[in-house]
Amino acid sequence: MHQYPQRPRPDEQPAYQEYPPAEQYQGHQDFPGYPGPPEQPRHQQSYGERPAGARTPEPRRSRRRVWIGASVALALLLGGGAFAAWKLDVFSGNGQDVSFGKNTPPSATGKADPSAPATAATPSGDPDVLMPAGPKSGFRQTTKLDDGTIIAKTRLAGAKSGFEGDVWVWAPKEYDDPKYAKSGFPVLIALPGGNGFPDNYWADRSLGLQKAIGDGVKAGTSLPFVVIMPVLNPDAKYYYDGSDIPGQAKMGTWIAEDVPDFVKANFRTYKSRDGWAFMGSSSGAFVGMKTVLQYPDRFKAVIASGGEIVPDSPLWKGHQTEMDANNPEKLAQKLIDTKGPEVYINFQIGTKESGKERMTRFQQQYGKGPVKMTIRDIHNGEHNGWHYVRGMKEGSLEWVSKVLKGPKPEAG
Repeated sequence: MHQYPQRPRPDEQPAYQEYPPAEQYQGHQDFPGYPGPPEQPRHQQSYGERPAGARTPEPRRSRRRVWIGASVALALLLGGGAFAAWKLDVFSGNGQDVSFGKNTPPSATGKADPSAPATAATPSGDPDVLMPAGPKSGFRQTTKLDDGTIIAKTRLAGAKSGFEGDVWVWAPKEYDDPKYAKSGFPVLIALPGGNGFPDNYWADRSLGLQKAIGDGVKAGTSLPFVVIMPVLNPDAKYYYDGSDIPGQAKMGTWIAEDVPDFVKANFRTYKSRDGWAFMGSSSGAFVGMKTVLQYPDRFKAVIASGGEIVPDSPLWKGHQTEMDANNPEKLAQKLIDTKGPEVYINFQIGTKESGKERMTRFQQQYGKGPVKMTIRDIHNGEHNGWHYVRGMKEGSLEWVSKVLKGPKPEAG
């Protein structure tokens, strides 16, 4: 739900914060009675973990060994946390430059040229396939998953919005499979709840979003989505409704134009909306749904979990016309009246959270004509990302995979 430190929510309901399930934590000093810090999943990796298959070296017996051992011991005593973090980065590869796919030929130095367009492969026979157009962004690994896939981060300067922010990306194993080298991949733009700044919590592997997709691909219940995780807001003070509020950062343009343009520059995708969808929780769910209804020619579907229905940022004050232009109720009615292209909205709601009444009313009033809606109950689900991913594994990933197109392997 939308959270404003300076005032209560407009509907006077208690503001939700996205806590992990209670059983995962045993209290937190800053939030007595709550299981853990809001909006920030606990880091899931074990410090000092060696890469899979790595051999433990057997150093020679020497004075050097003694001095190195003493230095390590001193580092552990004086700065254990920093040393552990150093070990994590060194052995996990976090912070290293990475690339996705084999789209950019190496330069004369043998290293990829970040300024070069990513255009090595030729598209398949599908005219909808869009090969990377460049310029290529530079990515640095933030997490490596058990299946070898990587979550990486880059800094994006939005050419159209003028906003600059971080974007995290993940590509499934199939993306590097030679059989799919000429195929496009469906894109899932994942938006967080809460402040949505300076991080996007879907980039934290502990929530399991990327693993859920990978497991779904193996089970035949999910397409191999490329997952894009941008920051949602320009700061942690206000919520911007994913919109171009007059006088504020153009976050609507950032989400709807700059981020997709960045994806098309770096990944094999599709020209049509058949390869583009959103998913989000809480405030991110609102933005995803609003953007699909606002631009049905660009985006086809959204998984909206525990979100609001109408815009409610305090920054809209004095800008009613612009606010109405970003209201899903009005956008849905316009789509119905104009018999626009079909869009697909899959609400997710936990049985232990409130908000289903809003979704049900919205479905009853606007779930007709081109606006296709479903509501998925998550049994014993609460207002948090862990339970929303569970709902996706239980059916929402399969739902969105049925309305989008997937990659086609080359024959032979």
